Amino acid sequence: HFRGPQGDKQSYWRDVGTLDAYHEASMDLVSAVPEFDLYNPDWPIRTVNTDSPPAKFVHEGGDRTGQAFNSLIAGGVIISGSTVRESILFRRARVNSYSNVSRSVLFDEVEIGRHCEIRNTIIDKNVTVPSRTQIGVDHEADLARGFKITESGIVVVPKSYKFK
Repeated sequence: HFRGPQGDKQSYWRDVGTLDAYHEASMDLVSAVPEFDLYNPDWPIRTVNTDSPPAKFVHEGGDRTGQAFNSLIAGGVIISGSTVRESILFRRARVNSYSNVSRSVLFDEVEIGRHCEIRNTIIDKNVTVPSRTQIGVDHEADLARGFKITESGIVVVPKSYKFK
């Protein structure tokens, strides 16, 4: 629960006790004018300093352009010839060429291979997604891999999951 900068009556509070609520709150943060603005200097966010390099966007040409829209991108992230939309990428995540990530949360050390389609997904730490993988596109395929799918259709990939 956060009060306004001068203790004003307007406040922000979200229950993130479910995966759906967590995903919804995350998507709120990437909107153009979020209800809870991480960039408001009167509401400083205190966090651990990780000594990561800045985020990096590489390749610019045709359908192989590293770009992100309406997203939060942490230090050490590399978006290489791919597109990220309405997503949050934590430290040292990497999205390789020709992939699309949308409305997703990628935690630390997640790597998305080439030509992947990732939609409405939460991927926990230390997961490498092989090239040409789709997650959040075909729920039957996601269930066959053992992924949890929430009531609202968010696909959850557990920490350190190994693809077969």
